[in-house]
Amino acid sequence: MARNTLSRTLHDLGLSAWFGGTLANAVALNAAAGEAGSDSATGRVANAGWDRWTPVNAAAIGAHLIGSVGQLRANKKRVTAQQGVAGMSALKTLLTAAALGATAYSRVLGQRVSAAENPPSKRGTKPSRRAKAVQPDVAAAQEQLDILQWVIPALTGALVAVSSYAGEQQRPSEVAQGLSTPQTLPAPEGLSTPQTLPAPEGLPTS
Repeated sequence: MARNTLSRTLHDLGLSAWFGGTLANAVALNAAAGEAGSDSATGRVANAGWDRWTPVNAAAIGAHLIGSVGQLRANKKRVTAQQGVAGMSALKTLLTAAALGATAYSRVLGQRVSAAENPPSKRGTKPSRRAKAVQPDVAAAQEQLDILQWVIPALTGALVAVSSYAGEQQRPSEVAQGLSTPQTLPAPEGLSTPQTLPAPEGLPTS
């Protein structure tokens, strides 16, 4: 019986941390930084928080990507034989690429803000009027981060949804329904031998 527990664990834990961490920082850290007492303190707290999260986020993304490759390799026969799996895999790839691009660009902007030595902010990603006047390039980076802080959880949240759908596609009934001809595929978890799954009713068996 084939098991892919390690790659599935890396895939799921990495994606969960990527989604949950960025959402928590957007909801809690950036808003809480605004309670620091002054505009300068707000910028300092926000920068410190995001800088601490960055290496953890990088590790989570790496784990997710390694797990994704493992899952794809383990299910390569289903990708070619089962209807809908190839399309789901393509959609996951596009979403992953978009989330990686948004995350990488956010890091570039974050480094620009951090290098400005705690620019005054109303909250984590809201530049103050003084920052807009004195450091317009840094203020522009903060304004872009204000949008991206929600874009990344939206993209990774969509990845969670697509991954849930992928799990449903692995049900034996879904595998059988998605095949146009009988195929010998690896046994689903809980079965001891590979199973030859019949074509759905009404379709030729060749």
